[in-house]
Amino acid sequence: MVVAAPSSGSGKTTVATGLMAAFAAAGLSVSPHKVGPDYIDPGYHALATGRPGRNLDAYLCGTEALAPLCAHAAAGADLAVVEGVMGLYDGAAGQGELASTAQAAKVLGAPVVLVVDASAQSRSVAALVHGFASFDPEVRIGGVILNKVGSDRHEELLRAALDESGVPVLGVLRRTAELFTPSRHLGLVPAAERRAEALEAVAALAGHVRAGCDLDALLRLARSAPRQSVAPWRPEGAQPVAGPRPVVAVAGGPAFTFSYAEQAEALTAAGAEVVTVDPLRDEALPEGTRALVIGGGFPEVYAPELSANAPLRASVARLARAGAPVAAECAGLLYLARSLDGAPMCGVLEAQARMTERLTLGYREAVAVSDSVLAVAGTRVRGHEFHRTVLDPGAGESPAWGLRQPSARVEGFVRDGVHASYVHTHPAGLPGSARRLVESARRWPAERGAV
Repeated sequence: MVVAAPSSGSGKTTVATGLMAAFAAAGLSVSPHKVGPDYIDPGYHALATGRPGRNLDAYLCGTEALAPLCAHAAAGADLAVVEGVMGLYDGAAGQGELASTAQAAKVLGAPVVLVVDASAQSRSVAALVHGFASFDPEVRIGGVILNKVGSDRHEELLRAALDESGVPVLGVLRRTAELFTPSRHLGLVPAAERRAEALEAVAALAGHVRAGCDLDALLRLARSAPRQSVAPWRPEGAQPVAGPRPVVAVAGGPAFTFSYAEQAEALTAAGAEVVTVDPLRDEALPEGTRALVIGGGFPEVYAPELSANAPLRASVARLARAGAPVAAECAGLLYLARSLDGAPMCGVLEAQARMTERLTLGYREAVAVSDSVLAVAGTRVRGHEFHRTVLDPGAGESPAWGLRQPSARVEGFVRDGVHASYVHTHPAGLPGSARRLVESARRWPAERGAV
C-alpha cells in the first residue's frame, strides 16, 4: 500500500514509518519504500523494518523500472509499504504525473492511504478527500488516516463528514508532541547519525500509530492489491565472474549516508568485493582496495573531523593519483576537493568548496561530456542535485556532465580514473555503470599496486 497526503507536512513520514514499525513488531516482514530520490527517510524505514529502505523514482530510473525494483526489494516480504513524496499528484516540474506518488501507485496497482492534516478543518475534510479520490479514477484511495486531531468532538465531526464521502477512516491520530526527529539544512537528521535516539523515535511512532489506526483493516486493504507478474530488477549485465574479486571501498558512516541500496548490490553482482570505509574513523582504505565510491551525505557537518583524519585523506589521494577508479557524488565531490569551508580535504581536485544559504535542489537531465569509469561520452542519464554548497571552479578541464536545466552548463570533473560530480544517479537509471567501474578496477595495472 501507498501512504500519501494532499501536501508536504501532513504527516506522511510519521504515519508511514509508524505503520512499518507497527506491522514489523506484529511479526510481518515489511518491505519499506520511498517515492522519489530521498535518502533520509529510507534510513528510518530501515530501522523500522530491519530491511533496506528502497527508493522508487520514475524520473531517475524510468517508469518501466518501478515494478521490477519493488519486486526485487519486496522478495520474501509479507507487505510492502510505500511512503509517497510531496502531495499525491505532485511530480517532476512540468512533467505531468511523472515521478509522482499517484504514478507509482498506478504502476504498482497499490491502494492509497491518504494522510490528512485535520488540525484546522472539520466538514471541509470531506470535500478535500472527495477531490483527491475523484481527480484520477485510476488512483484508488482505499482509506484515510486523520492526523493532528484535537479532541473527541473534533473526531466526531470529521468522521461524520467523511461518512458522506464513501472513503473509510482507517486511523485517527491525535495532536501530540513531536515524535520524530530534529531537522537541519537538508531535512531530517539521518538515522545513522543518531541511531539510539532514532530507534526510540521509531518505537514511539509504532506505538502512536498502533493506538490510533486499524492495522487489521489496513492489512486487508494492502492485500486487496491485484497480483502482478513482473520479473524483479537485476543489475544490467551482471554475469558470474571467474577469478579474484577486486575490492571496491564504499564510503559510509555518519558523514556519508546518501546511497541507494542497489548500488552495493550492483557492484557485487558485477564482480566486486564491496567493503565499507568510514572516513571519520578509518585511517586507511581497506586492504587491497582497487576502486573507491564516495556517495552523498553531510561532509559540511563533519568537515573538522574529516580533515583531522589526515592518514585516510592521504590514502585516498594516493589511490586517485595512481589512476585507480574513483567515483564521487555530491559529498564525495566535496571530500575530494582541496578544502571545505577552509578545512583541508583530500586535494584530489583543484577546487574549493563552501557552504551557502542557497538550496540547490531538483531533477537533472545530463549527458556525459567525457569518457569516464562510469560512462562513455555521449551517455544520457537523469539525476538530481541536493545541496547547499558551491564549488569553485564548478567544472574541470574535462567536465563530468553537461546539464540542460535549470540552465545549460557543464559541471564536475573527469581526470584519469576520477569521476566527481554533484549529480546523484541511480544504478537502475545508469545501467552498466557498476560493471564499467568494476572492470576498470580489474584492469588497473597490478604493477602500480593496490593501496
